[in-house]
Amino acid sequence: MLDFPTWKKIWLWGLTLIAAAAALPTLLASTNIDIPDFLPQPTVNLGLDLAGGSHILLEADPAQVAAQRLENMEETVRTTLRGSVPENRIRIGDVSTANGELSFMVDNPADVDRARELLLPVMNGTGLVREWDLRVEDGQQMILAPTGDGLDTAVDQAMETAIEVIRRRIDSLGTREPTIIRQGDTRIVVQVPGLDDPDQLKALLGQTAQLEFKMVDQSALPSDVQQGIAPLGSEIFPYAESSQFAGTSVAVRRLGGIRGDSLINAQQSFDPQTNEPVVSITFDQQGGQRFAQLSTQNVGRLFAIILDGNVLSTPVFNEPILGGTAQISGGFTTETANNLAISLRSGALPVDLSVIEERTVGPDLGADSIRKGMLAMLIGSAAVIALMIASYGRFGVYATIALVFNVMILLGIMAGLNTTLTLPGIAGFVLTIGAAVDANVLINERIREERKRGRRVVAAVENGYKEASRAIYDANITNFIAGVLLFMFGTGPVRGFAVVLVIGLFTSVFTAVVLTRMWVAGWLRNARPNDLSL
Repeated sequence: MLDFPTWKKIWLWGLTLIAAAAALPTLLASTNIDIPDFLPQPTVNLGLDLAGGSHILLEADPAQVAAQRLENMEETVRTTLRGSVPENRIRIGDVSTANGELSFMVDNPADVDRARELLLPVMNGTGLVREWDLRVEDGQQMILAPTGDGLDTAVDQAMETAIEVIRRRIDSLGTREPTIIRQGDTRIVVQVPGLDDPDQLKALLGQTAQLEFKMVDQSALPSDVQQGIAPLGSEIFPYAESSQFAGTSVAVRRLGGIRGDSLINAQQSFDPQTNEPVVSITFDQQGGQRFAQLSTQNVGRLFAIILDGNVLSTPVFNEPILGGTAQISGGFTTETANNLAISLRSGALPVDLSVIEERTVGPDLGADSIRKGMLAMLIGSAAVIALMIASYGRFGVYATIALVFNVMILLGIMAGLNTTLTLPGIAGFVLTIGAAVDANVLINERIREERKRGRRVVAAVENGYKEASRAIYDANITNFIAGVLLFMFGTGPVRGFAVVLVIGLFTSVFTAVVLTRMWVAGWLRNARPNDLSL
């Protein structure tokens, strides 16, 4: 176990120094020292409790989601039964949405079975859950009732869309690392470090995003477009950062498009012929008619999907799109198709969000938390270092150096992963220091026991590391399981603590066991001592 060939030492030192160097931007940022632009600059982001900012808790009303689904279903039923050919139209009347159900009378009883067949795809939806139940009463009255699973799915989709809309809007403020998480089924926690005005945040989340469909001006020269020059009657929009054409722009016709308020749904689905992931979109009656006209007149041409002034995608009208529904394809994966569907649904908040809690954390409080947390860590570290050196001499010095590398590697990994440090995260740092020192105590005490048994120096050190490592691994595996559970089931600061704890377990084992063993092995090989001062 004490055999360290040259290649292994180079690899371990290289890994250690690279990880430790990643912590330098974070350490230098705290001293206001500028870092050269050509160097990587990963830093650890500070959470709300350290940097200050705004915290609000939003809640949605599931009843509103149910009412919207009922309204959308009514529009879908009218469009589906109307059809594209007047001779095949199924006439209905006495439409009602009472008691949370959609009921209507079919004028001709002979059309009931045909109406059922037309509505079956609408009832099943695009997912795996049956969204509506259909029953017929008195031979002519058809009643569509939402299923419980369908409503739960709709609420879940509405909350998912709302989180995406909120994140997109907060990003426009230029703030870093907002925390946006669901709490329960209908609540969303929003924490924005660096934003000390909750009213500004509430106003931002109350705005309605603009979604538009416009024809691409294919006569525009790409060189002119990149210089901001658009042909007469056109305007230029940049591609969204999530687009494969991010960093470029496209010219679109200023008039003749369709606004996003005509879009009533967008879902990731699969092409029944190729089984490739696509995005299915649905328009209301008026939007469906306009989209049919637009697609008929522009077969083979590009159109742009624009959200908040950024182009999400520029698909092609392969054929006239009739009936108010369409598919957007283009080599999507399931994930990218789902993201595009979310973006399309993000034209506006799908449900009103009411603020039930708000508070502001001042930066002074965060700075005080950092100061006290760092002070506690420094005092604790100094006491531990003094005790280790006094108790174990040279081996205590090795443990101290390993402790410094442990903190730097931990900071470097957190910076590289773009994680956020919270006040409980500082507590995790302190706990990591204790775990790292505890590992060295176990090793050194085990070496003492081996020497008391009469083993030679090299054998005592080798057996000490070997036997102590078992206990160290067992203890850290237990802590790792606890950290993973905290991360999975915790929220906010609890997850921040779990992140530091789990990363710290790996760094403490690496520095306390692997690095110190390499240093001790090198000293034993060079000095060849006859005894150890432990």
